[in-house]
Amino acid sequence: MDAAKVSMTTRNDWIRRARRWTMAIAVIVTLLAVCTPWVPTGSGLSGNGTGATCCIVAVFLAALVCEFVDSSLGMGYGTTLTPLLLLAGFEPLQLVPCVLLSELVTGLFAGVMHHRDGNVNLFQDRLAQRTAVSLCLLSTVGAVAAVVIAVHVPKTLLRGGIAGIIILAGLIALASSRRTLPYRRSRLLGVGLAAAFSKGLSGGGYGPLTTAGQVASGLPPKSAVAITSFAEALTCFVGLTAYFVMGAPLDWALALVLTLGASLSVPMATLTVKTFPETLFRGMIGGTACLLGVLTLVRLF
Repeated sequence: MDAAKVSMTTRNDWIRRARRWTMAIAVIVTLLAVCTPWVPTGSGLSGNGTGATCCIVAVFLAALVCEFVDSSLGMGYGTTLTPLLLLAGFEPLQLVPCVLLSELVTGLFAGVMHHRDGNVNLFQDRLAQRTAVSLCLLSTVGAVAAVVIAVHVPKTLLRGGIAGIIILAGLIALASSRRTLPYRRSRLLGVGLAAAFSKGLSGGGYGPLTTAGQVASGLPPKSAVAITSFAEALTCFVGLTAYFVMGAPLDWALALVLTLGASLSVPMATLTVKTFPETLFRGMIGGTACLLGVLTLVRLF
């Protein structure tokens, strides 16, 4: 198939998927507005009238936009959505389990869609398989280590170190945006542990570290985004299980709205990854990681 035919096929895919995507958003927003009076009392979304409806729709759209960025670049959902909703008045113990649940569902869905769109081959690419399995195992180890070490080490020092690692990985990704790095498993293992540790300690930082770290370790950026989505799902499962074990309640209405918004962004995001040139994508990952690392440092002060 020549370049012109490939370009036409991609354009047709965009048009078809964008049409279905727009219709799905319109239908879900309408259903959310209609169902507002039936939101259970006690939920952060409960209430009557236009204000409650606007709140539900705003949360849905915020999840959609943040997850579009996350599924496109492998980072940004929890890092941006959680502070945004905290500023809107949601309580941390009410919000974090809902974010974890939405990330769990969306991560699995994004992994499937990335595979379907050809960004990664989880069945035949042995390197992608080994990387995904390694990151999944490291997720549990890092989360447990975070709980143990966080008791003895100041969180400011830990978060500063994590921010520094994010910036370093982003700079390496930027520096290598126009050349291919040799694969280094040792670099990947170190970044994977740091990412899972960051997630267990502060609830964020997993995507920037894991995605930029994979690129810096020699993996193709499109595969790195897909693997991060899949691996982060297990990290969220571990965190969500811990909340359930501790007896924390789950705001099912809020969790449903977040999951709907985040999941709906995935089909367009994975098609975006498929379309972007590899070198440009590598640079975007590096630049975004550097930005998020700097913002993490700024938050310390």
